[in-house]
Amino acid sequence: MTSVRAWAELLRVSALFTVPGDALAGAAATRAAPNRGTALAVGASLCLYEAGMTLNDWADRDLDAVERPGRPLPSGRITPAAALTAATGLTGAGLVCAALAGRRAFATAAALAGTVWAYDLGLKNTPAGPYAMATARSLDLLLGATATYAPVARQAVAPAALLGAHTLAVTGVSRHETTGGSSKAPLTALATSAAITCATTTSPGRTTTRVRAAALAATYLATVARPLAHAALNPSPHLLQRAVGGGIRAMIPLQAALASRAGAGRAGMGLLLLMPVARRLSRKVSPT
Repeated sequence: MTSVRAWAELLRVSALFTVPGDALAGAAATRAAPNRGTALAVGASLCLYEAGMTLNDWADRDLDAVERPGRPLPSGRITPAAALTAATGLTGAGLVCAALAGRRAFATAAALAGTVWAYDLGLKNTPAGPYAMATARSLDLLLGATATYAPVARQAVAPAALLGAHTLAVTGVSRHETTGGSSKAPLTALATSAAITCATTTSPGRTTTRVRAAALAATYLATVARPLAHAALNPSPHLLQRAVGGGIRAMIPLQAALASRAGAGRAGMGLLLLMPVARRLSRKVSPT
């Protein structure tokens, strides 16, 4: 049981529910119905996301021994060799899933995998770190588009940019979650979230589509704004960690809003069902 718990912590299983929505939002942007390629994109996304989580802790094992000694690697519950093997295997599995969805999907997944490994092994603690993380999340959404209907995948660029902007803002906050910091990062993330909400609310099409997208965008803002506001008022490690956790969970209503904005209202509303599951699991296993 301890081993299962340790792997659940290493893989951040509570954050895993924020991943399928990337592919679904990307598929929705193509205006095509979800298909076999979409399912393969979801599988590839899940594998590559978990590869990134595992590789992150492998790369940070010495730092975590000082700042977070209870984490699976520094505590000895999982060996570094096992973590690196898992990261490598998950990366390979993700690339295989993408390859089965087509050449363009594989190319997108390869770029995503390269970005993930570059972030974890070199870019994380540099000024380019947050931008690499944002690029990875944008590529994840584009993977859903290229796997579903590659000829019109460019239509997913705008929603990918919005998801990337959210990721950039949350990653900026996460850089101070163990030491505390100033109010600048959470305030910047709060402003970014408001801008994303406005952009997502402005949707073409029927009134029903616009109303649904606006409601989901409001849910996104409500999810992310409160913990960010608390962190801005008191940028302590605890509140910054809560803000990062809220930002991660807020990806679900954002993905739902982006899908609904593209006309996939049922997919958007269905994604919201993942929110209570992610919230409940986050109380047992931290998403950060």
